Formats: sequence, structure tokens, C-alpha cells
Amino acid sequence: MFASVIIDQDTKALNKVFDYRVPDEMKIEKGFRVLVPFGSRTVQAFVVELKDFSSVDPSKIKSVIAPLDDYPIIKPEMLELMNFMCKKFHLRLTSVLKLFVPSEIREGKVSELFIKWAKLSENFSDEQTKRAKVQQKIAEALKKTEKIKLSDLKKEFGQSAVKAMIDKGSIIIERERQLRAPYSGQIDDKKIVLNDSQKRAIDAVAGQGVYLLHGVTGSGKTEVYMRLISKVLTEGKNAIMLVPEISLTPQVMSNFKARFGGSIALLHSSLSAGERFDEWRRLFSGEARVAVGARSAIFAPLERLGIIIIDEQHEQSYISESNPRYDTFDVAKFRAEFNGAPLVVGSATPSVDIYEQAKCGEVKLIEMPTRANGKELPKIQIIDMMNEIRMGNSGIFSTQLIADLANVVNEKKQAMIFINRRGFSSFMMCRECGYLAKCNDCDVNLVYHREDNRLKCHYCGKQYKALDRCPNCGSDKIKQGAVGTERIVTELQSIFKDVKILRMDNDTTSRKGGHEKILSEFRITKPAILVGTQMIAKGHDFEDVTLVGIIDADQSLYRGDYRSTERCFQLITQVSGRAGRSKFEGKVDLQTYSPRHYVYKFAANYDYKGFFKKEENLRKTAVFPPFSKIIRILFSHCDENVVRDELKLCYNKLLKVREKYFDQIIYMDAMKSPIKRIKNSYRYQVVIRMKLDGGDEIEEEIFKCTEGNLKSSVFFEVNPESMS
Repeated sequence: MFASVIIDQDTKALNKVFDYRVPDEMKIEKGFRVLVPFGSRTVQAFVVELKDFSSVDPSKIKSVIAPLDDYPIIKPEMLELMNFMCKKFHLRLTSVLKLFVPSEIREGKVSELFIKWAKLSENFSDEQTKRAKVQQKIAEALKKTEKIKLSDLKKEFGQSAVKAMIDKGSIIIERERQLRAPYSGQIDDKKIVLNDSQKRAIDAVAGQGVYLLHGVTGSGKTEVYMRLISKVLTEGKNAIMLVPEISLTPQVMSNFKARFGGSIALLHSSLSAGERFDEWRRLFSGEARVAVGARSAIFAPLERLGIIIIDEQHEQSYISESNPRYDTFDVAKFRAEFNGAPLVVGSATPSVDIYEQAKCGEVKLIEMPTRANGKELPKIQIIDMMNEIRMGNSGIFSTQLIADLANVVNEKKQAMIFINRRGFSSFMMCRECGYLAKCNDCDVNLVYHREDNRLKCHYCGKQYKALDRCPNCGSDKIKQGAVGTERIVTELQSIFKDVKILRMDNDTTSRKGGHEKILSEFRITKPAILVGTQMIAKGHDFEDVTLVGIIDADQSLYRGDYRSTERCFQLITQVSGRAGRSKFEGKVDLQTYSPRHYVYKFAANYDYKGFFKKEENLRKTAVFPPFSKIIRILFSHCDENVVRDELKLCYNKLLKVREKYFDQIIYMDAMKSPIKRIKNSYRYQVVIRMKLDGGDEIEEEIFKCTEGNLKSSVFFEVNPESMS
């Protein structure tokens, strides 16, 4: 018998299967990890096929050395998913396999954790310790508590006395598996009575297919998700529940743990190595039946999936923008179809793409138009910041927002302030000569963080000394850029000196448990103000938040991206939904320098359908997705000459494809990426826009133009979330 394997090394040259002979006495299956000889080395590989014959010259076939596990670590469904992802997203085989098996297992860095317990043997008698006082004390301690951790026993009574009792059989040692639990927060199971809208939504999810749950913020979508999961669990099936942000997992886990107990396992990138290992093993073995987490949880090793749920479907974080690049929705759809299960995606602001599919009947639309508590959505007041300047207020906050914050403080309630920019200021620049502090390795401005008094690159993480004088001309006239979360907190602290002001962004949540700590403190503190980036904009449910302030709402509006207005509408709607979620009315102060832009009219009225119709007309006229397809091919290399020459080489091939499919390809051009350099790698790209009737055939021909012996890293994206 022969095994076709994939070598566990992510290189272009090894992106194929290799045949090895399986010794007669060896028992392996598809999905096994094995050791194989490869050249002069011994390497790890994954078995993807077993067959009776091989087309390779028998004299060149080597034998598998040994299996690394006694069970197949990659299940049949995941091997099918590997083939799908490689073809759909033009990925390498090993790049995909790495998504399925945690690095802790592949690299053998972590194993199961066992605790050793000491207890008295059944044959123990006091005669055994009558001449040893310390041993007598050990026996007395064990009689009282039955068993004690071996490490604690040695620490209290000394290693030699404990060892002596073990050696003569007075103490026996038992090993017990210890789970490294990633969640230890509050668990509160609220008894919720479903309203008619929730009941209809649950009943509407019937059988295989994609369902769009379009429910306003606070409509009770989470309860619908939990009831749907309960239903499939009673049928003996399993479930995956995805959330877009790690910051949402503490709250989601609290709700899900209360409802489903030990059936829940958590998967996301902030887990420790041991936690990730244990949670993955619990899912793999069937001990846990519901995977909850961010994007990576879609690869949970669960069989018999009964439902997959993607909350906040519109979020960009569901698109992987680093290698390997993939769209979580497409992966989820494949897994749902493979298992004959429904895929439910929910949002108050669905992407234009999926709402268009719902309009055309490709996706089943379920609507929840009112809040679960029967309350009105918070009133959004649009504040013209140009008018504030004319009135003599050149500060960050409008007079209206300061007055409303003062009311929140006086009433001992809570407020959220949203600005989608972290740090103190977005840049430092010399007023005299125009010198702008930039990262040495990336073509981006450095952001000033006053807390550390450092300039930081938000792309590669490098830090630099803050400017007090210009390194170019020596001037001390340093200008600071647009404000970020740090500056907002500083300004608020000077106005509301006795009020607790918390900050939630990537800087304050980088340590383990950071999200949970901030959210827990905010929940119990009144009055309090939470300042944050988009991680505070969705999913959170705080009963006493009565005011949301949106600073610089225009930030995401003018980014030169066809999706910019859509993202602006989504952010405003999502963050506005944090206010007035209980018995107290909510209000939103939206500060803008473009109050007459159409996006604010629709957002102020929570008019998603009106916004969709406007956006649909604009995109249809300009032939942008979902009425066309954009393909981006990104080339990256540390030598600019290499990446530029290889781009030209591929572009010349692409010109022939464009000539062949001239009627289908609307636009094609080669250019530097908007961010020309990241982590010392130069970036060039080809952007192609083509009609939908072009099909996969053209896409495949385009991809083939990038094949060959290229030194550059090449990334292929369809309808990319970001063109930067």
C-alpha cells in the first residue's frame, strides 16, 4: 500500500503530494501525521490518500518511518475542505492544513496537563509511620482531605518524607487531567421569554441553506442563536458560533456557558498555548460540542455539524488579510453544505453583497425589525462641527456632547465615546520644514502614544523616540495630527475629574484577559465613560449606557474605497445600538464636518433599506461589486527591483488574457500599493475589475499568469476588503 502525503513545510516547491510506501505492519489512515524521509532529513507529513498503486518509479519510493499519533488528526471533512480552499482562494496545501491543526500539536510544544494527587493506600496502617513524626503528620492531613496535590504535600512536609511513604506503599499517586480553562468570568443565565419576532425567526430556519437574520440592534438575535443551537444539540448534532471580535467572547461565553455548560469550547488567537490545545482536543474528541470564537473557530474539528452561525456578518475581520487569505463565509458555506446544515448569518447592517443575494432569493431573509424590549432605537442627533468652529468652539467635543455627558454623570449612568483611531495623535510633523515622522520599515506615518511617550508603527509594531525637536532642521515647532483614544481620555479627564474613564483599544487589551477586565470594570462602575475604537461598537449589552458619542464620524467616509459609505453607515448604526438597551432611553451625538452627506440621513433614521437602495443604484451604475468582481494580485519582496520586474512579467501575460476576454474585463492596471512598503517588503499590485458573467474560467487564467519561479510573495484576492 502507498500513502500520498503533504510535507509540513509551506513552500511553493513542496506544494504537491509525494508518494511513500507503507510497511505491511504499519496501520495508518487518511488524516494521520507521519514521519517520512525527505532528502537527507526526516520531516513531518500529513497522509491525504491511501492507494494500492503508485505511478512513481518503485526504486525511488521511500517508506513511511512511523505514525506520530494513534488516530487521524485531520478528519475526512477537513481534507475535502482543504481541496476546496486551495482551489477557491488559490492557496498552497500546507498553508491550509496549518489552519486545521494548532501549531502546539504540529510542533509538539504542548501536551495534556496532568495533576498528580497523593492519597493514602487502602492497606495503610498507623504502624507504618509510628517511628516517623513527619510521616504521621502527612497521614493525618490525608485522612482529613482524602487527597492532596503531590506538589503541595512536598512543599509542606518535605520531599524526602513524602518519597519515603510512596516507596513503602503508604501513599499512592493518581494522575488527573487538568483543563486549562480559557474563561472564568461571571455566568448568569437570564430567563428570557421569546417575543413573536424571535419565534418566527427560529421557525424560519428549517433545513439546509443560507439564512440572513436582519435584526436591528437589541432585537434579541443572540437568544435566537442559542435556541437554534439548543435544537441541534438535542438532535445529537454540533454547532459553530462565530463572533467578529475577541472583545465579544467574554460576553458571549458568559451567555453560552450559562446555557450549555461544559459543551462549550472557546477558540481564538488570544488563548495561551495550553488553553488552545485543551479546547481543540475537547472539540476533536466530542467532549465539547459547540465551538465559539472568532474567525479561526470555523476550522473547529467538529463532526455532524447541525448549524453554523456568523454573528455581525458585515464585519471585515471575517476576511483573512494575511497568509493564508480566505473568506470565512465561503468556508462556512462549504462546511454547512457538506453536513447538510443551515448557515445563519446575522446583522443589523448586513453587507450590500449578501443583502443583494437575499433580494434575488439566493439567501433566505428573516427580519427582526424591533427591539426585544419594545423600546425605540436611540435618537441620533447630527452635530455640525463646522458650525461649532464658527461659534468659537475649536475643541474635540461639541457643546451638546459635553452637556449630554454632564447629564449622564449627574444621573449616575454610563456613556460610550467612539473614535476609530488609537494613540494620542495620528502623526508628528515639523511646522518649519514639513518633516513627517515615518516608520523605517513601512511607508506609513508613526502614531504618537503619549502614555509611553513613543512613536509607534501600527503595521510592524516598531517604536521610536517621540519628537521634541525636528531631526531634519532642529526646530521645536512640532505639530500633532488627528486625535485618537488616548487624547480623548485625557481631555475627558480634565473635564470630568471625578468620573471613571476607561479606554478600550488594541493598546489596553493586548494582555491576556484585557477585554474582560475593562468590560467587567465598566459594567459595575457608575457613572463611567468608556472610550474605544470599533471593538466597543458591536455586541456589547450594558443596561445603563444612555449616551453614545461618535467623534469624527467622517473618518471612514473618505477613504477612496467603494465600500467607504457602507462601512460608515455600519459603524454608526452598530455603535448607536449600544445606547438605550434596557428601560432607560438612549441618545447618540454624532459629530461630523459633512452633515449633509446622504449616509447620515439614512443612519439617523436607521433606514438600512433606504441606504441599500441608494448604494445599490450607485454600484450598479459604476459596475462595482456585487455587480462585478474585483481581483487584486499583490506582489511583495524586500528588493523593489525584483518585485517591480516580476510584476511587469506577469502583467504582460495578463494583457493577453485581457485581450482574449476584452468584453468581460472592465478595467485592469498595475500600480504601487497605496501602502508601498510594510515590514521592509515593497508592495506592488494588479487590480482587475470584471463582469460577473466572466465566471471561474477567466479567474483561473488570471491566476495562472502568476505561476512560475517568482521570488516575490504573491497573494490573490477576490473582492478584497482593503486595497491598501
